[in-house]
Amino acid sequence: MIVKFWSTDTAASPVSPCGSLDGNVESTKWLKGCWWSRAFLCASLFASMVLLIIVVILDSHLEVAAPWRMTGLLKSPVSQSTQFSIQNQCEKASEPSEHMHANSLPRGIIRETTDLYFHTLGGDPVREARETPASQSLLAMPVGIKQKETVDKIIGKFPEGQFMIMLFHYDGVVDQWNTYSWSSRAIHVVALNQTKWWFAKRFLHPDIVSSYKYVFVWDEDIGVENFHASRYLDIVEKEGLEISQPALDFKLSEIHHQITVRRPKGLVHRRIYKTRGNGLCFKNSTRPRCTGWVEMMVPVFSQAAWHCTWFMIQNDLIHAWGLDMKLGYCAQGNPSQKVGIVDDQYIVHFGIPSLGDHSSKPSADVRSRDRLAVRHRSYVELDMFEKRWNDSVVKDQCWQDALEQPWD
Repeated sequence: MIVKFWSTDTAASPVSPCGSLDGNVESTKWLKGCWWSRAFLCASLFASMVLLIIVVILDSHLEVAAPWRMTGLLKSPVSQSTQFSIQNQCEKASEPSEHMHANSLPRGIIRETTDLYFHTLGGDPVREARETPASQSLLAMPVGIKQKETVDKIIGKFPEGQFMIMLFHYDGVVDQWNTYSWSSRAIHVVALNQTKWWFAKRFLHPDIVSSYKYVFVWDEDIGVENFHASRYLDIVEKEGLEISQPALDFKLSEIHHQITVRRPKGLVHRRIYKTRGNGLCFKNSTRPRCTGWVEMMVPVFSQAAWHCTWFMIQNDLIHAWGLDMKLGYCAQGNPSQKVGIVDDQYIVHFGIPSLGDHSSKPSADVRSRDRLAVRHRSYVELDMFEKRWNDSVVKDQCWQDALEQPWD
């Protein structure tokens, strides 16, 4: 900065504002003081300009942190990028979602999931939270009182500390189960004449069973003499199976599909080989029932696989026919590796019709009108499911068929 001062005298030469340089000692001291004053004045002007520039810059970048602060002078030390980041997060949080009706709540108070754990009425919630099992699985079954002995044997194979039990009572009878000690720790759901998949769609929502590592969705007409749930899950985890089922005893079971038959040697099998008849299966076969397939009678799902499967279950298609052929899409990877049959732990399938009586297995030529109606509805549902799937594939232009992609 250059500041010039001019004399009001008519002389042509510039004159110092502090006077002549000639004079006595006192004049000299006074002159030196004058120069210091002039230097101080210049420095003050320079500092004022710098301060003004800083204030202007800060005013354009900072945000007032509290309403009592002076606008433009006292600002919150929040950068513009941070301000925009917070704004974007808030805008994203306010976008329509599955929790859109809870947007009026602070995010920290929202609990998106729940569980089936029991709580004592006068217990300590903090202590209960600490004592909640870190890793449990869930067994869910449709049951009728006529099958109570079979059901009791099944539940006896699922250790109390490792499994939660949920029973779907399709016959409306609940109190008669109280003779079993495990009944008081089971969840009982009642709905007359409804199927396993009707119950599963309504009471096994992923947000309800999210705390369970594996979900067993079993029928009740099962023999479990050679099955142990803990050992079964050890094998499933070791083999990396996301969807599985225990193998069927060939001699004692009603067999519908060859892939479910137990192989005496080995822990697990994932495919079959069939070179004669219908539905040929070879080493390079990738389609369901050759590989990547389980029967819907006794399926076992990982948490992630069940989350996917639940969304595929149709609310109105209560028999879930056709679902088995699409389970590979929920295998969380290559279904030829992630879906399998556990041979080491196997069961017997008695083949009792759903909602039926274990003591009287109807023959093929003595079927009731109701059973024929059930069978007819099952085929109708299969056609409806396949049509919905095909229509969805055509309409969803963003969907990519993962099973058509090459696996590493």
